[in-house]
Amino acid sequence: MTDAADTGPAIRVIDTTSEAARRRVRTRYRAERRFKLYGLAAIGFSALFLVFLITDIVVKAMPSFTISSLSLEVPVKADTVNPDGSSDPAVIARGDFDKAVREALFARFPEASKERKSRRVIQGLLSSGAADGLRRRVVADPGLIGTTVPVDAILSDDADLYLKGLVTRTLRIAGTTNATPSATSGSVTILLDANALAGDLETVRQAMRQEGEVAQENADRVEASLGRYRARLAEAQSTLDALKSSGTTEGLAVAEANAQKLQSDVASLTSQVEGLRQRAETSLARANTTGGLERLDAALPSILIAINGGMVKATSIGADRIEGDVLLPLASTGTAGKGAWSKIVLETPEGNRKISDTEVALLETLGQAGLTRSRPNWLFFASGDSREAELAGILSSLVGSALTMIITLALCLPVGVLAAIYLEEFAPKNRLTDLVEVNINNLAAVPSIVFGLLGLAVFIGFFGVPSSSPLVGGLVLSLLVLPTIIIASRAALKAVPPSIREAALGVGASKQQAVFHHVLPLATPGILTGTIIGMAHALGETAPLLMIGMIAFIVDVPTSFTHSATVLPVQIYLWSDLPEVGFQAKTAAAIIVLLLFLFAMNGLAILLRRRFERRW
Repeated sequence: MTDAADTGPAIRVIDTTSEAARRRVRTRYRAERRFKLYGLAAIGFSALFLVFLITDIVVKAMPSFTISSLSLEVPVKADTVNPDGSSDPAVIARGDFDKAVREALFARFPEASKERKSRRVIQGLLSSGAADGLRRRVVADPGLIGTTVPVDAILSDDADLYLKGLVTRTLRIAGTTNATPSATSGSVTILLDANALAGDLETVRQAMRQEGEVAQENADRVEASLGRYRARLAEAQSTLDALKSSGTTEGLAVAEANAQKLQSDVASLTSQVEGLRQRAETSLARANTTGGLERLDAALPSILIAINGGMVKATSIGADRIEGDVLLPLASTGTAGKGAWSKIVLETPEGNRKISDTEVALLETLGQAGLTRSRPNWLFFASGDSREAELAGILSSLVGSALTMIITLALCLPVGVLAAIYLEEFAPKNRLTDLVEVNINNLAAVPSIVFGLLGLAVFIGFFGVPSSSPLVGGLVLSLLVLPTIIIASRAALKAVPPSIREAALGVGASKQQAVFHHVLPLATPGILTGTIIGMAHALGETAPLLMIGMIAFIVDVPTSFTHSATVLPVQIYLWSDLPEVGFQAKTAAAIIVLLLFLFAMNGLAILLRRRFERRW
């Protein structure tokens, strides 16, 4: 009998030298390089998107950080600001300082301010808060009454946006020839000694040609729709005639209503086509005219002529002359030489902007006199909300956010940490504690508006906590943040090595002493990190606060936890819903402030973790 051969396990031979093995290695290395490139591309795309987002916000916010003002010498007359001669600051503060500032501005335009309509236009350049600075100075120093005080009067939002170049693109062109006006007021003709406006005339005609072509295209498009409606009308009329001839009443009323509606639509479209055709014909005829004057209508850019200390709005232009209406009276009818007069072209037509040509003329005159200037807008950080964009600030919402965060932190930090200590260190492991842990994890994922509904029903409806107050806002946000703090605190406690507990217990410490004297101090960095991240989450919340009434328009800065207040995210929401361009810039600026707070809080969390974290 022969013994069976003991072959044993097969020895695996690893191929590392063949060409196939080297190809596999090269393929693996290529795959690793592709993976790294994908990761770098993802990071680069995210960084690019973040840079684009922040750049867009910063660019939109820049107008909010500066404000335009008007330098005036204001006579502070006693009969205007303090007619009773009182020394009480409260009485002086009620003086008519607005009138004093207005009169100082009227003095800059003595001729134009003689008419009531012109006075309204002039005083419309000033903000309603233009006299606030003067009022504060006089109240602080009543000795200024009877003197002339230099004042930086805040301009209105429309004037401010114009000076910042956000209303229209403005071209200022110095005159290249001599110009002679025919009068100082009313209708005026300005004669030029050369064809200096030939280029402008051609530009106007080109604009008319483009307007005529657009009107022609719109007429063709509407006429195509008109053909379809006429076909539908013919079909509806045929159906109606068939019903009438058959004597059937069923559906007759519906058919008649349908035919009448189609007839109305056809008539309306026909009128549109005729109007567009006539407009196109008129525009193209004007564009093809050679020589003579060209009238400037409301659809064309405005042209203002600054000459002899006044301002003329051009109504017609020719190659060598300008006809127009005087907006600001001229000092004389003398000839203005080269460079002594200028042309101001406003590319946006007057009908498409809120600021009128007369207001532009006033601002340009003030600017040429060096009276307008741009300065940092400290009001944005030092004032509350306002209906006027130039006066609106974020102080009330910042204080409201701070008071709300104080309530939130005072409630959720001790409750959250103690709950985490109990669940992690003392609670028995049974179905009840498992149910509590599951519910805590689920609460962390509940939509925030649910907490707002809970606060509305319980805190306001049942307990009667004042609505729109930091107190109820802090209570609601505490419920929102509490699960996050409990989860983060439990994770921090769990990260402490068991040997710390065992050593404390081994030297005779009680369970409570081991936790509070040894485990909790080591878990503090993680607890603080989770708390700060949770507070940053609460700072950016809007939905639950809308439900408890913190969407109110708040001007005054809240001074207690029960006063009406709003918070920064809600303020951003309110401003974003307003159509004014000034509030759009305020919205972007408030977003920057909120982002800075969030970055600061997250940076503080990272700093605390690095400062107190201990590696095992």
